[in-house]
Order: sequence, then structure tokens, then C-alpha cells
Amino acid sequence: MPRVGIGHDTHRLQPGGPLRLGGIDIPHDREMVGHSDADVLLHAVTDALLGAAALGDIGQLFPDTAAENAGRDSADMLTLAWQQVTAAGYQLENLDCVVLAQRPKLGPHRQTIAGRIAEILACDASQIGIKAKTGEGVGPIGNEEIITAQCVALLSKTD
Repeated sequence: MPRVGIGHDTHRLQPGGPLRLGGIDIPHDREMVGHSDADVLLHAVTDALLGAAALGDIGQLFPDTAAENAGRDSADMLTLAWQQVTAAGYQLENLDCVVLAQRPKLGPHRQTIAGRIAEILACDASQIGIKAKTGEGVGPIGNEEIITAQCVALLSKTD
């Protein structure tokens, strides 16, 4: 029986850089703000996978009130969450991800991001879809105040 999970995350931007997104550093004049490394895409992926397996969410596993999660690498959090998902008997069919950011242009980084997520999840990069959308200069995304990511995960039960 296939299982679907949805992940969503938003982080504020502040001056600085580089931008940590999808497990890689992208040259940029802004960075995301958060308790961990604020990788909005890996957080959305983590929530999508946990949700598909009905294992809670990233905040339950890695609360922002816990000192050990301050500055934590989101790739580490995704790895630990993925271990729980696979221990529950699931395998990844695919992820479909959307990043909403006015800047930087993410097209040149899509393959690298997909490759990094595939590396973390020990799967093929062809199972990871990465899309990027701008805010068209409107609202908090368009005004470069925030970056948002959404992800849908499809899991199947292993035999």
C-alpha cells in the first residue's frame, strides 16, 4: 500500500550567507534564520517522509527548545528521520519538492541539490524532483523576507 506525506517549512532571511538549501551551500548575500541550520528544503523533506510513515514531524524528533538542536545540520536530522522510516518498513518511491524563493536563481543548483538529497537517503537522484518558483516580487517571498519549501513523498512498504 503506497503512503503519501506532505512537508512544508518556512524560514526568514537575514543579511549574510551563504544560503544553506537542500544540503548544499549556495553563494548568496542572505541566509536563513532558524534554531538549526535552517535548511528549509531538508526540513520539508523530513516532514514529508515522517508524515507518509505516520511517525510524527520534525518538531517532535528535534524540538527547537532542545539545546542540542541549536545550529544542528539538517542533513543529520533527515538521516535520523529516514532511519526511523526505513525501520518502520518503508522505502522511497519518489519526492517532489518546490522551493519558493525570489533569489537566488536555483535552476543551476537543481541537480546538485537532488544529488545531495539522494545521497542522504541512499537512493537514485532520479527519484528526487526539485522545482523552483519566485514570488514575482510580491509578498514576503517576492520581497526576499522568507523562503518556503514544500515536498510530497511517496513511500511503499518493503516486504
